[in-house]
Order: sequence, then C-alpha cells, then structure tokens
Amino acid sequence: NQQIGIVLRRYRMIFHYAGKYDGDESKLPQKEHHPHAVQFKELEDTKKLSLIANIGCVLTMVLLAIPFLLLGIKYIPDNAIWMMIGGVCGGLSLLPHELLHAICYKEDVYMYNDLAHGLMFVVGTEDMSKGHFIFMCLCPNLILGIIPYIVFLIFPHFVGLGLFGIICIGMGFGDYINVYNAIKQMPPNSKTYLCGMHSYWYL
Repeated sequence: NQQIGIVLRRYRMIFHYAGKYDGDESKLPQKEHHPHAVQFKELEDTKKLSLIANIGCVLTMVLLAIPFLLLGIKYIPDNAIWMMIGGVCGGLSLLPHELLHAICYKEDVYMYNDLAHGLMFVVGTEDMSKGHFIFMCLCPNLILGIIPYIVFLIFPHFVGLGLFGIICIGMGFGDYINVYNAIKQMPPNSKTYLCGMHSYWYL
C-alpha cells in the first residue's frame, strides 16, 4: 500500500492521497455490491473519458468566452496583471477542485492523479443519495467556477475573476457527465456508490 498518510479529517471522513493511478482499476477502493445494484451506463475506457472531458472543456470555455469578450474587452488592457493571475490560478485549480469534492464525503476518500491524461480524481465507496451525489459533483464547479463567473457578469471590470471562472467551469466537464448520468439513470429515492472507476445505483 503506497498511500501517503492522513491529511484531513471531517466527521468520520479520512482523506488519503493515494498517488499516481497506473490504470489498474483493481487497486482502487472497492466494496461489496448491493444485491440490487445497477451499474451506470458510462464509458469504460478512461482514455476515452479523458478525451471527451478535454474536448468538452475546450468547447465550454469557448462558449463562455463569448460573453466574457463582449462584456469585458474594454477592461482587459487595464487589467493585464489580473488576467494573468486569473489564468494562472485557473490552471492551478485542479487540486482545490478535487479537495472540494473530497469534503463532500463523510467516510474515507482517496485522491489519485493521472496527469498524463490530464486527470486528477477522488474515489470513495460510501452510499450517497441522488441529491448528495449531484451536489458532490457540482460543489467545486459552483464555488470555483460558476460564482466567480456570475460576479464577472455583474461587474465586468473583474476580468481576471471572469477568466478564472471560465477555466474552472470548463475543467469540471467530467463532473457534468456524472451529473447527467445521475439525473437520467437514477430513479427517485435511489442511492449511488463508487466501486473502482464505476458508479452504481440501487433502490
């Protein structure tokens, strides 16, 4: 076991940094399946998932850049430093993004990186309600992306904050896929859990 220590406690939750993910799903946290569990219909190949998430990220940022330029272009020349800060902070937001996912868990949660494919992710096997799962997926995108971008839309001179929001919203595209799957596939009052790289739901 190459996990590195315990760095955060919340209720019964213990956060583990588990290091680099080598593609072997059997090394990820597993649990005994609920007898009526149904696996989500989702991509099996992490490389394909990474490709789709990265393409979706770029397309999302391009779409958000349209109102950003329409509202903020006149403020950009006088805020070049803030633009640079917003861009750099957005690029470095992957770690806080995953930590915000992690604090939504109440039991053990493990963080892995697969930076070769542009991925960092957390895995926990606890059961969650549909609403809790959707909140867990969206939490970092709301705090790091949507709220800063809305603030920019209201106050367009905050162009650095707007750029930061664009990057963070785009980087969460993989989470939006999970939310879509949960909304489409999970019946009301069902629960979900992760086992390895796959999500399951049951009533």
